[in-house]
Amino acid sequence: MDLDAILPDVGEFGSYQQLLLWFVLLPGVLPCGFHAYNQLFMAARPEHWCRVPELDAVANFSVDLARNLSIPLEFRDGALRYSQCQMFDRNYSSMLVNVETEEDLDRLEQQVSASNLSHSTVACVHGWNFDYTQYATTIVTEWDLVCDRDFYTTLALVLLGVGGLIGNYIFGYVQDSIGRRPAFFIYLFIECFFGIATAFAQDFVTWSIFRFGVGFTVPAILGTPYVLAIELVGPARRTTCTVLTNIAYSIGLVVLSGVVFLVRDWRQLALATSIPFLSFFLYWWVLPESPRWLLARGRFEEAEKILKKMARVNGKSLPANYMVQLKRKYQVERYVQQKEKHRHYGVLDLFRTPNLRRKTFIITFIWFTNTSVYVGLSYYAPVLGGDEFLNFFLAGAVELPTYVFLWPAMDCWGRRWTLCLSMVIGGVACLATFLVQHDTGVTLVLYCVGKMGISSSFVVLPLMASELYPTVVRGLGMSTSSVVGMLGPIFIPLVVYLGEEMLVLPLIVMGTLLVAGGTCSLLLPETLNQHLPQSLEDGEKFGKDLGWRDLTACCPSRVGDVAPEDKHTSIESPLRSLIQHHIKEPKPVTIVKGTTPETPEATTPTPTETISESVADNPEETMRITVV
Repeated sequence: MDLDAILPDVGEFGSYQQLLLWFVLLPGVLPCGFHAYNQLFMAARPEHWCRVPELDAVANFSVDLARNLSIPLEFRDGALRYSQCQMFDRNYSSMLVNVETEEDLDRLEQQVSASNLSHSTVACVHGWNFDYTQYATTIVTEWDLVCDRDFYTTLALVLLGVGGLIGNYIFGYVQDSIGRRPAFFIYLFIECFFGIATAFAQDFVTWSIFRFGVGFTVPAILGTPYVLAIELVGPARRTTCTVLTNIAYSIGLVVLSGVVFLVRDWRQLALATSIPFLSFFLYWWVLPESPRWLLARGRFEEAEKILKKMARVNGKSLPANYMVQLKRKYQVERYVQQKEKHRHYGVLDLFRTPNLRRKTFIITFIWFTNTSVYVGLSYYAPVLGGDEFLNFFLAGAVELPTYVFLWPAMDCWGRRWTLCLSMVIGGVACLATFLVQHDTGVTLVLYCVGKMGISSSFVVLPLMASELYPTVVRGLGMSTSSVVGMLGPIFIPLVVYLGEEMLVLPLIVMGTLLVAGGTCSLLLPETLNQHLPQSLEDGEKFGKDLGWRDLTACCPSRVGDVAPEDKHTSIESPLRSLIQHHIKEPKPVTIVKGTTPETPEATTPTPTETISESVADNPEETMRITVV
């Protein structure tokens, strides 16, 4: 049952939808971004060096002096820096025996500096000292997750991605089986429970388990606000809702940068990014279930309450028997569907024919590229160099300007070239960091350009994919591509981890992926102003005979306007329109006891005895219909 035919009667984007959008659905986007990236700051790794207990008194006087006496220099990130995991192998107790004044310390430093280059070193023996100027505590400083244990924080991000992959897969079934509304609150409870529990973890293993639980809801919890925003409005407003949802997500990242700047203790940060979302449980009394989902499930009474409330708030009035007509329309639709043989489609249908298979592989690769690079660049912001809080703020803020020109570009240049240019420009910017890898300021600017490019393509790709996959396998195609894309957040932390040895290496890897994905997008057909493929045959034909001129074409022309007589100028009775759609030119006949349907001298029918001729062909399967 198509709710789009009903929405004009109750309001397609009235006060009801706008109030829900601004005060419920858009705020409902925030938990996803908060819990996806707060881990970067809980597991931040500040500057550190080997602790030498004999030099603690010296360190209280001068940290630099203590490091000069005990820590060797090494070439890292293009400059000489103090080693983080090595110390000089010296007898520090005997070295300090005759030191009593500052002059003695200065003289000792000069003597030691002369022999530092040739003196042997050992791994840290007594733990580490940390620079606490930026963070009060992190899990790294609390559990010494450095040197031979520095991979643990990367492993935690991988586990977060694995949890997201599993949770996103399960969430689709939960949302479709029990509804959008309860699915949101179930995942909100899981996210808040594990998010708060994170603050009370006493060891890394427990903390990782709690973070896996949080990851189970990321990005799945984003699904309900996004889907509800689209399902509650008419087709003309879905683009607006999509853009606003992406803007809300980007604003959430900007807000998170402010939270992590103010809260420098990892336990307090876990609470600060979880407890406020407990207030979202108050939405239980205002967040409606999707009427589209309710009607599809045949729960008419619940859908009727929502539609009546929607109409009342939007200033619309519904006839008293409006829902009666919808119920009968559902009965007719169900009867007709039962008489037809429906083919069941599977994932393999995406790969049976060459052209559809080629498009599926390209879309899935681009989806994987987009997810990997978007998450990777967001993970990379704090370790980019300079002020990591400012870097993360810019990573979220630079997404906002992209929406100003993105949608006009899609309508003018088409989806394909907009996607290609977004990815290629972003990829070239990331690759260019290799040329300026020792200039932190220029690297940051190029990073921001790359983030703008991937943010743009992340909006274009789902729209273009939905227009390329045929209707009969559209859901399967989108689901398959997105699940493969979720593999990106699992492997991309490993790429970022490699950047500890070479700062721009992750940007080079992600830039290469972007350029490759952008180039592949030109192998797809343009979908702007094109009829969407319905069947597998349509999907196979669409874009099959593309030539070089088609591959380089830009600004596609409209395929043709619908003739005036073919356009629907009014919304008629849902039941009557369905009957006219499935049963062409129904001729009323009356079945009178003792006669056959072919009897021309039948008694004049009453409304409850009127049936379509095609239905009456089989007297044992006759269904009575009353058109009100």
